[in-house]
Amino acid sequence: MKPKLLVITNNLILLSQIEEVGGDIGDPDCKLTEPFLVNSDGTLSPWLVSFTNQNSFVIHSDKILTIVEPNGTLVDKYTDLVKE
Repeated sequence: MKPKLLVITNNLILLSQIEEVGGDIGDPDCKLTEPFLVNSDGTLSPWLVSFTNQNSFVIHSDKILTIVEPNGTLVDKYTDLVKE
């Protein structure tokens, strides 16, 4: 699955695999797998790595402002990091 670039409501930019998950109204409905924070210098840092060993998270879709295709440079960096 190709990663997507997400801007979330707290202005963080994440690069992650994302899929829609079913659930009851009010439950989180998006699953992020292997999310990385895109830093201002273009580097990638694992998201929430200081707090958990999980590599997938569910969030509410209303916390996502936009989803776009990342450029090739970011995809290459992401692919290298996920392989490790």
